Amino acid sequence: MKFLERIDKAIARFEGWLLVVFLSLMVTLTFVQVMLRSLYIYAHLGWANTLMGSLDWSELFVRLLVLWVTFLGASLVTRENKHIKIDLLTHLMPSTWSPYRELLLSVSGAIVSALMIRASLFYIHTEISFGGSVFLSVPTWVGQLILPAGFSLICFRFLLRTMASALQILGDRKP
Repeated sequence: MKFLERIDKAIARFEGWLLVVFLSLMVTLTFVQVMLRSLYIYAHLGWANTLMGSLDWSELFVRLLVLWVTFLGASLVTRENKHIKIDLLTHLMPSTWSPYRELLLSVSGAIVSALMIRASLFYIHTEISFGGSVFLSVPTWVGQLILPAGFSLICFRFLLRTMASALQILGDRKP
């Protein structure tokens, strides 16, 4: 279990750095687009329009980065156990049932994530068969690899939580 926790920590560190890089790229590219558009519209600078034309790919790239940031953030939130939980019975259950509830929620999250991995792999396969590119001749499916990768990270985190909950339950039962 310690080995898996170290892997989880390393993945989280990498995700954090990717989030910083992707958010920085998003802000920078969007700022440049807005500035160039303003320079062209209000200052009537033709070179700004020319430069904007050569950066026409950046809007699609920023949209794709939004998807990546969303999944990386969701994975990190799942790691911290701060994901969305629909948990109406928490206050009605005795506190001794809490580990069982956590186990059930973790198993459910892992199952749903595994189903989403399967669905997203089917989606990627469909995108590959259709072909097409999103920007700069990059195939559409390459940018959408975050779907199965993101759901895999989330599933991994739920499985870790499942194992931790099961170990806690088994540890509590020892005389």
